[in-house]
Amino acid sequence: NHIFCSRQNYYLRTLRNTEKLLIMANNKLRIGTRGSPLALTQANLVIDALKHVHPNLKEKSAIEMIVIKTTGDRIQSTLLSEVGGKGLFTKEIDEAMLNDRIDIGIHSMKDMPTILPDGIVFHTIMAREDARDAFISDKATSIEDLAQGSSIGTASLRRKSQLLSYRPDLTVLPIRGNVDTRLQKIKEGIIDATLLAYAGLKRLGKDREIKQLIDTKVILPAVGQGALAATCRGDDAYANTVLALLSEPTTTAAIVAERAMLAVLDGSCHTPIGGLAQPDGQGHLELRGLVALPDGAKTAEVTMTAPITKAEDLGKSVGENLLIKAGPDILNFLEEGKPLFIRPHPEAE
Repeated sequence: NHIFCSRQNYYLRTLRNTEKLLIMANNKLRIGTRGSPLALTQANLVIDALKHVHPNLKEKSAIEMIVIKTTGDRIQSTLLSEVGGKGLFTKEIDEAMLNDRIDIGIHSMKDMPTILPDGIVFHTIMAREDARDAFISDKATSIEDLAQGSSIGTASLRRKSQLLSYRPDLTVLPIRGNVDTRLQKIKEGIIDATLLAYAGLKRLGKDREIKQLIDTKVILPAVGQGALAATCRGDDAYANTVLALLSEPTTTAAIVAERAMLAVLDGSCHTPIGGLAQPDGQGHLELRGLVALPDGAKTAEVTMTAPITKAEDLGKSVGENLLIKAGPDILNFLEEGKPLFIRPHPEAE
């Protein structure tokens, strides 16, 4: 806590200096976001937090929100696995930033590429929401209560593989679209159930739709799920300083560990991946990681603990041990299998 307070004081002093430049230039802080209801809600949460830590941003003209349509938003009728390319939900926002059309980009952490474009950095901002997946259905109150052979709609290989490992009798149907689109498919009887991130449902005020919060021992969340990310240019002192004020140390450490694990797996890994790091409140971090075959027939899981100050080393160790534990079937799939879900991240929705 002492270290965090010292850092905050440093950033506040730096902010006072850098904001003078912004005021002299008479510029707005331009924040870029996707246009989906969830993206807009998350961007507004960040704007409110920025105004709280930096009162000058409360001025009516101090912040401008700029909505940017990404490739992932435009292509809704095709599975991401059939599109190709990387950064489908971040590319256009990155381009706008590098072309000086925006200063900050707001993202769901789980949509962030493992490697960012040159000149762009990211910050883990604000406290993480509950990372668990939520079960939604009009026909059952839980995964366990679903009738044999029921259909669950999801385009996530992570969810599909763990669902089939837990309930191999279920039928998993690939569906895409925003939260409302997926909920409508249930109401229309196209699918019997779906899984969505609890964090997104809560932020949208749709948590009343939830029938069950799924234990992480049944379905491990995506890397970064529940957390928010903000990007800016690496040489933008003002944006970096403003965003640093929103840092939450334990959330940051957890994300560092999870993304370090993902980076180890990412070079040839086009397979279901789950990961969740949790602080124990006593200065340590526990990280669980999982890789699997898409049909859930085989999975490998590793759990390790380390001091929270060694978050990156912990993530690397879990990733390396997952590769060792995966076995020939999963390793062959890693090396030879056709990508079934497009990076930047195995969970991009």
